[in-house]
Amino acid sequence: MSILKDLPNLVNAEVISKETADKIRAYYQNKEGPPSNKLFVVFGILGAILVGLGIILIIAHNWDELSRGTKTIFAFLPLIVGQLFCGYTLLKRKQSVAWRESSAAFLFFAVGASISLVSQIYHIPGNLGSFLLVWMLLCLPLIYVMQSSMASLLYLVGITYYAGEVSYWSYPSSESYFYWLLLLGVFPHYYQLIKKRAYSNFVFFHNWLIPISLTIVLGTVAEHMDELMFIAYFSLFGLFYLIGGMDFLTQQRLRNNSYKLLGALGTSILLLSLSFDWFWESLRRKEFLFNEVIIAPEFWVSAFLSVVAGVLFFLQYKNKGIRKVKPFAPVFLLFILTFLLGLYSPLAGVLINFYIFILGILTIREGALQNHLGILNYGLLVITALVICRFFDTDLSFVIRGILFVSVGIGFFATNYWMLKKRRTDEQ
Repeated sequence: MSILKDLPNLVNAEVISKETADKIRAYYQNKEGPPSNKLFVVFGILGAILVGLGIILIIAHNWDELSRGTKTIFAFLPLIVGQLFCGYTLLKRKQSVAWRESSAAFLFFAVGASISLVSQIYHIPGNLGSFLLVWMLLCLPLIYVMQSSMASLLYLVGITYYAGEVSYWSYPSSESYFYWLLLLGVFPHYYQLIKKRAYSNFVFFHNWLIPISLTIVLGTVAEHMDELMFIAYFSLFGLFYLIGGMDFLTQQRLRNNSYKLLGALGTSILLLSLSFDWFWESLRRKEFLFNEVIIAPEFWVSAFLSVVAGVLFFLQYKNKGIRKVKPFAPVFLLFILTFLLGLYSPLAGVLINFYIFILGILTIREGALQNHLGILNYGLLVITALVICRFFDTDLSFVIRGILFVSVGIGFFATNYWMLKKRRTDEQ
C-alpha cells in the first residue's frame, strides 16, 4: 500500500512520530484481507463441517449391516481423512487461513465421531461428560498445531458443554474442575490472536465466547453457600467491565466491546434481582459459621475474583480523579459492603434500590457527555426496570404507579429529543 511506503518519508519530515508510524504499520498488517477472502474462509469451514457430517450420516444409514471390522474401519476413516487434510495444509497450504481453519474444523469433528463410534462398536462404558473431556483433551493440541481459531472456538463450546453436563445436567452431579485447566489451555492462542490480528472476526467471537463461558460455568462452583456466589458474580461482571475499559477494547465500537457490555448487563440484572426483599430476608436467617465459610469453595472463588477485580480497578483509576470513574466500575466493591450489612440489617435492600437509581442517572449523564444514544437509553432502561420491579412489590396506588410510568416515558422522549437536537446543532 502507498501509505506504508510513505511512512519513512513522513517520519523523516517530522509529520508523524516513529511510534505513530509503527502503529499505522501494525494496523494495516493486522487488518484482514478483502471480503472475498473472508467469504472463502467461512464457506471453507462450513463445507468441511458439512462434508464430515455427510460422511457420518452415510455410514450411519448402513451401520447395522456392516461387520465389526468394517465398522472399525469406517470409525477411523473420518479421522484419517482429517489428518491427511491437515498434513497437506501444513506442508503445502500453511499460509492459507481457509485451508487451516477448514481442515482443523473437519478433524475436530472427526475426532469426536471416531471416539463415539469406537465406544459404540466395542461397548466401552462411559458417559457424555467423560466423552466430552477426552474429545476436548485430544483436540487441544489441534489449536496450536494448525494455528486454528475455529478449532479454538469449537473447543470453548465443547469445554463449556462439558462443565454444564457434569455439574448441571447429570445426576448425581460432580465437580467440573477440569474445565478451568482446559480453559487455561486456550489463552496462549487467544493472546497471540489479539497480538497479531487484533481486529479480526475471530478475536470478536473469542471476546464474546470466553466471558459467556465463564458466566455459565462459574455457578458450578456453588455447593452449600449459594449466597456467596452473588459476590462472585458481581466481582466477575465488575472484572469484565474493567477489562472492557482497557485501551485495546475502548478503541473499538461499543457493540464490539463484549466485556464492557456483558459487565454492565450482568451487573444491572443482578442488582435488579436483589432489589426485592426476599433475598435479604433469607440472608438474615442464614447462619454463617466462620469454620464453614473459610473452607467453602464459594468463599475462595469470591475472594479471588474480588481481589483480581479490585487490583484492576486500582490500576485503572489510581491516577484519575473520582469524576473519571465509570458508573459500573465500583459496583462490585459497593455490593461487598452491602452484602455484609445485609447480614444484620434490612437497610441493604434500600441501598440496592438506591444504587440502581444512581447508576441509571450516572449512565444517562455519561451518554449525554459522550453524545451516545445507546448509553443514554441504557441508563433510562435501568431506571424503567427499577420502576417496573417496584410496581409489583409496593403498596402504591395505581394512580401513583401510572404517574411514575408516564414520567419515565416523558424522560425517554425528552432526553432522546434533546440529544438529537444537540447533534443537529453540532453538525451545523
